[in-house]
Parts: sequence; C-alpha cells; structure tokens
Amino acid sequence: MTDDRIPVTVLSGSLGAGKTTVLNRVLTDDHGLDVAVVVNDMGEVNVDAEHVTQQSDLGGEEEVIELSNGCICCRLCGDMLEEVGRLADRREFDYLLVESSGISESIPVAQTFAMGFEDADFDPTDTYRLDTMVTVVNAHSFWESFDSGAALTGDEISGDAERVPEAVLLDQIEFCDVLLVNKCDLVPDDALEEIEAVLERLQPRAEIVRTEFGDVGPEAILDTDRFDFSRAQNSAGWKHELQHEHHHDPQEEHGVASFVYERRRPFHPERIAAVLSDLTDELIRAKGFFWSAGREDVAMGVDKAGTSVRAGSSGKWLATLPEAERQQFFAARPGLEDDWDDEWGDRLTRLVFIGRKFDGERLIDRLDECLLADAEMDEDWDAYADPFEPEERRELALANE
Repeated sequence: MTDDRIPVTVLSGSLGAGKTTVLNRVLTDDHGLDVAVVVNDMGEVNVDAEHVTQQSDLGGEEEVIELSNGCICCRLCGDMLEEVGRLADRREFDYLLVESSGISESIPVAQTFAMGFEDADFDPTDTYRLDTMVTVVNAHSFWESFDSGAALTGDEISGDAERVPEAVLLDQIEFCDVLLVNKCDLVPDDALEEIEAVLERLQPRAEIVRTEFGDVGPEAILDTDRFDFSRAQNSAGWKHELQHEHHHDPQEEHGVASFVYERRRPFHPERIAAVLSDLTDELIRAKGFFWSAGREDVAMGVDKAGTSVRAGSSGKWLATLPEAERQQFFAARPGLEDDWDDEWGDRLTRLVFIGRKFDGERLIDRLDECLLADAEMDEDWDAYADPFEPEERRELALANE
C-alpha cells in the first residue's frame, strides 16, 4: 500500500555543530523535491531562519517557518503543530525538513510526528510520515574533549535549563537514524576513527557519514525511510549493551570500551555518591539504575553525559507495588518474574559504561567497594545519611568540579 503522506526529516545537533550549514547545502542541491522548512531557535530572534532564507531560494513566509524563544520538544510543540498543520492545508510542497534547536531533545520531537500531541487540534500522523532523524556532531569538539576532559559540546546555555547540553547531545546521538560527523577537516584521520568508534557504541543502528562544511548529499538525509519508532526507542547504545552480555570483559576498538555492571546487593549511599561524583573524564556515557541502601522505595537513576553526572530518584521498584499491579506487569512482561528475588524482588543495580581508554577493572573494583559488606547488611539502613535529593526532586547533579 502506497503511503502518500508528507515525509519528514528532523535535523538535530548541538549549538555550532553545523545544522544550518547542512540545511542550506541540502536546500540548494538539485534533488527535485519541493521542501518546506521549519527552523527552531532558542533565542528571541531566529538567526538560523534568517540565514536559511538568505542562503537558499526559499523566500516566502509560507515555505520557511520560524519558531523562536523556546524548543519544539516542549514549549513550542503546540506552535510547531499549528504551523505544520497550516502548511498541510496548502499542500504546496512534498517534503518537510525540521531543524531543531541545539538543546531540543530528539525523542519528544519524534513522538510528536509519530504519535501526535494530545493537546493539539492537528493530528500530524494523518498528513506526515517521520522519515529520518538526523544528528549533526561537531567532530572537533568531540576530539578536543577526548584529550582535555572538557565538555563535549563546548556550549554554554544561559538561564535555568533542565538538561545540561552534553546530556541533550548524547540523547540526540542515541536516538537517530543518521549521524553526520561534521568539521572532519579539523580532525586527524586516526582521531576520526576513534570518534566513530564511540558513536557506534552509543548508537549502533545509525548510518555514520563524514562531512566537511556540512557538505552532504540530500540522499543521505532525505527520503531514506530509515525511521522505525519501535526500534528507535530500544536502540540507544546503553540499552543495546544491556541486551548483550558484555559484562566484565570489555571489547575494545580504537580504545573504546563498554561494559555492564550488575549486582544484587545495595550500595552504601555515601560511598556510591562519592564514586559517582569522581568518575573519570574518559567515561563518556554512564546510564542505568542502582539500589541505594535506605531507599528501598525507589530505584535510583544515574546519567553521566560527558563531564556531567546526575543521580537521583528514577521510579519505584515493582516490589513496592500492590500485588494486583505487580501481577499486571508480570503478565505484560513474563521475563520480569524469572528475574525476581524472593526477599528483595526486582531491587538490583544495572549500569552501563561507555568510554575511551578507561580502566574498566578499576571502576568495577571501586563500585564493588561501595556495596554493603556482610556486617552492614544487618545494620539499620534508615540510619544512613542520604546524599541524594528527596523523592520529589528527580535528579541530583554531581558534576565533577
């Protein structure tokens, strides 16, 4: 059956990665498509939209939509749907290209096009088909971060942002179909191989394309038919690693390694907080959940993205739910019951680490030292000091100063 809905490509990437340059390169190429453009910028003045209009032959306000002073993943989601709905009513184009802001999270934007938005009058799934999620990576920033321990993005955001830029960038990498490694001319070939090895760990499903000055053929990001929402949700690198038994024998390629740490004994809260706040800069990504003694009500989550580490409450253990609710989870996912402990239920630690030239065995030893000793298993865990935020605060920043 032919799908005649308008295909959509979403272009993401950190500030300065080269998204607008890529956008202009594609728009000025002879691809035979009539493309409408949505450009999202955090600032009050949408500089990117002005640049797109100046550098391409798209001059009409009906063809270039500017969404400013917010992100289309949250604050401007409704505005975006209103505009793409208005465009759909005209149907004078056959492809939609969306450039999101540097701090837009990819998953909410994809969900908007793939599933709609409950508070909006316009349902995009009737008119649009999400075709490709693209993330542009600044190869030079990645390369510099390897040797200096600096932030992966090199960007600073004013105001009270909920997510740090590095976390957003890695989310964009982990949820995409195509990775454009831009500014390759600024990086030696051997360093590019290391960067690609890291990216393959973070997102093994994506096609990786090297670019200079944003020069990429339109066929790499338009009408690829690569997007599959069910696969995309489960294809992030850390989930991929959790599903493959790499536990304590990291496989290395170009110095890039990953492993999963899993234990069924709780961490001492102060000891694990100290380790999490002192993770090596060579660890680019760490993600998962852990059991902190004295917090038997909630699973504690950890998220390291580049130089930033966050940890805190991340949801309830199934063991804390009423029996009827628990049985509903077991019925939906039979494998959960097979992994159930008679005393502690589903309480455990499962963390994935991805990094470059780091000492995995030393990290495992440090984490093991955070586990409760036999004598501590019989102590009153509620008497332990809790370095993490209260339950109503989702995360605690433990950024390495």
